[in-house]
Order: sequence, then C-alpha cells, then structure tokens
Amino acid sequence: MEVILLERIEKVGKLGDVVKVKDGFARNYLLPQNKALRANKENLSVYEKEKEKYEKLNKDKLVAAEKIAKNMDDVSINIIKQASDSGQLYGSVSTRDIADELNKEGYKIEKKQIVLKSVIKTVGEHEVRIVIHPEHIINIMVNIGRTLEELTIKSDQIEKLSESNDSIEEANNSNTEEPEEIKEENQSDLNEDNKA
Repeated sequence: MEVILLERIEKVGKLGDVVKVKDGFARNYLLPQNKALRANKENLSVYEKEKEKYEKLNKDKLVAAEKIAKNMDDVSINIIKQASDSGQLYGSVSTRDIADELNKEGYKIEKKQIVLKSVIKTVGEHEVRIVIHPEHIINIMVNIGRTLEELTIKSDQIEKLSESNDSIEEANNSNTEEPEEIKEENQSDLNEDNKA
C-alpha cells in the first residue's frame, strides 16, 4: 500500500514522502495513529494544502524531544525484581516497568517509546533504547537486582572497576619507555648469552 508520511518514521521515510509499505503496517500502525495518509489524489491535495501545518507540528515535536533528550543524558534506572540464585528473573522486565520507573524519576516517557532488543530475564545491566522522537533516540542503562543492597553493591563495583582500569592504563602508559641504561644492560646481557 502506498502512503504519504505525516512524520518521520525510522527506516521508512521522512515527512511528506510517498512510500510503499506492507498493508498490515499501514492499516494497523500508520493510519490509526495518524502517522500517514493513503496515497491517492484526494489525500495528496489535502496534504499539499496542510503541508505547513504538518511541518510546524513536526518541528514543535522535535524541539520538545530535544529538551527531553538533553535531560536524559547518561540516565540509568534501578529495578528490583524477584530472581533465583542463578540470576534468572521470575518473569521478565517489560517496557511498562521501565516506563513506570522513568516516570517516577520525573521523565515523561510512554511505554511505546521504549524499544527492547530482547526480553530482559536476568539480573544485571541492560542497555535499552528510548525513541523520544524518530530523530532523537537515546540509550539508557537499566540495572536489575534482587534487592536494593545488591544494586548499590553492583554500582560501587562498576565505579571501582572503571577507576582501577584508568589507573592501570596510566601506569602502563608511564612504564612503556625503558630508560637508556636498562636497554644497554639488556643488550650486553644478550650479547654475553650469545657468546656462551
């Protein structure tokens, strides 16, 4: 089915594009949510008349999304769920759980804006995509643990690990060059070993 897009849709097209999409995608998603119009002569003329309105509406959404994206830079949330000793959750973490936690922290995110790569069924850190606007997609970290203590211990360990990795890197960088005297001693030791 051919449709006229009324906003940018990821991997489909941008505002005003006439694209061919699968019938089910158009009927079940694009048309009911007013993201597109069927591409026919009547709708093309309607779109041309109201083009400025759609562009202004899209620009307003984009400005609002930019503000939200700036506020959500480097966000991570903690979710407590029941799990077995092996770390397998009893159930899973859904987009609703993540949206509820983000809303508790003051971010206005709907569950349909959250995109999971796969179902979250284990404790630990998971990266989750948030589609604030098709042009503003951010990643957040979701920490899942059995208890609040477990979550705080994990975050402390991660901080210590990153600090120790930084100090190891600094030590390696400062020790890469051998002083000239040591190089000469090593070379003379090698020469004596070769003579023997």
